[in-house]
Amino acid sequence: MTNQECIKDLEPKLVWEVFSRLADAPRPSKKEEKVKAVIRKMAEDAGFNVREDKVGNYVVDVPGTAGLESAPITVIQGHIDMVCEKNNDTVHDFDNDPIQLQRGESAKGRKYIDAKGTTLGADNGIGVAMGLAAALDPDVAHGPMELLMTIDEEAGMTGAQNVDPSFITGKRMLNLDSEEDDALYVGCAGGCDVTLDWDFPTSSTSGLSFCRITVKGLRGGHSGINIHENRGNAGKLLARTILDAEIPEARLVDGKGGSLRNAIPREAWMIIAGDGDLKNRLESAAARIKDMAITTHGETLCEILVEDADGGDALSAPDSRKLIQTILALPSGVQAVVPEIAGEVLSSNNAATIDFTKTEGNAHVSLCCLARSSDRNQLFNTVHQIRSVGELAGATLFHGNEYPGWKPNMESHCLATCKKLYADVFGVEPRIAAMHAGLECGVIDNSVGGGLDMISFGPTIQGAHSPGERVYIDSVEKIWRYFVAVLGELAKG
Repeated sequence: MTNQECIKDLEPKLVWEVFSRLADAPRPSKKEEKVKAVIRKMAEDAGFNVREDKVGNYVVDVPGTAGLESAPITVIQGHIDMVCEKNNDTVHDFDNDPIQLQRGESAKGRKYIDAKGTTLGADNGIGVAMGLAAALDPDVAHGPMELLMTIDEEAGMTGAQNVDPSFITGKRMLNLDSEEDDALYVGCAGGCDVTLDWDFPTSSTSGLSFCRITVKGLRGGHSGINIHENRGNAGKLLARTILDAEIPEARLVDGKGGSLRNAIPREAWMIIAGDGDLKNRLESAAARIKDMAITTHGETLCEILVEDADGGDALSAPDSRKLIQTILALPSGVQAVVPEIAGEVLSSNNAATIDFTKTEGNAHVSLCCLARSSDRNQLFNTVHQIRSVGELAGATLFHGNEYPGWKPNMESHCLATCKKLYADVFGVEPRIAAMHAGLECGVIDNSVGGGLDMISFGPTIQGAHSPGERVYIDSVEKIWRYFVAVLGELAKG
């Protein structure tokens, strides 16, 4: 079944048609050229002007509909890249293959769209599709719009960080990158990457046994949105298993954990060299840690596998222990909460990836973290904690790619308008919330010199940044109805 066949009878028809075309176009972060070509063709075929800035962001200029040509410009913003995650047994080339859409139904009978073995890209493809559909649909009343489509959001927000002040002229912005349809978002966390690097000497492992230990089956998820749920971290569970096995003179041969800085790691593996009792010790430890992952983290599908493996040169036993202990010592999960708001995360860290690069006589090892906070001082408390762990372990430290948060403005005209309309359209008050994830609003406002009046909303998406990502069909219809009403109201002034 093609993507177009998968969505052919869904409403709103135009939103799903645009989304299916985006799904057909590969769009990893930093490799958005194929999807940009699709977007440009759709926009130019409709007669719209498309502008591109020096880093590759797009603006599609959309005139107001009849009678609304002189209304204030509204910026509609989303990002065109997607997180590229797949299950280990899924064969998929994100640089060239289309996402394969499929339909599903939850245990409660709620219908959704997800993808076959990969991330779906509803984050933020469904928001981009809504913006384009509003421009293309002659029945949607709106004032002039600037569709701002940023690149590279998922890998560092470099598109948003480099928006030129002259690239957009509108002073109010609707960000369509939120993932809960009962909420209007008015703020978000900032973040900073921290990387720990080592160059370890390696030497022969003659006479030792080898095992590959693999952690898989975890839920993973978005390292901002899901961080408060105490989900298991595959790298930490792996390190804990190796340490708990108490293998005399254990030596690390190779390994990898996680794949993206902003995704909670679902899978990790290492090859261990040790004495003849290696496998029995690891299997016993694996059973204990699997039970802990189920009872402590709710990871009911967790698997920790121990298999015979081929060998190779390895780190020394002291260096191996140092690395394992560093993985365990790194902060992970929620670090602080907002005292005034029950359950609101203030600061967190995602101990995200483990990478080995081996050359003759050497293993370069990197551990990457993404720290987040809505308070810059608290953000750097977490950064300094990570750095302290790294310095004690003899790592070379790098931190950078800092991006600002978005401070709520409770006096916002957009907020007042959107809040009233939500109650008018649905008969209930929306939640007004700040998100621990990194929306681009604060970054774009900072890039253009401030003064943007902004709000964020979107349909319900679950499992973003993991192959379990799904968007609910009824929620897309709900938010489209609301989005159309907001555009009409904002066009009045």
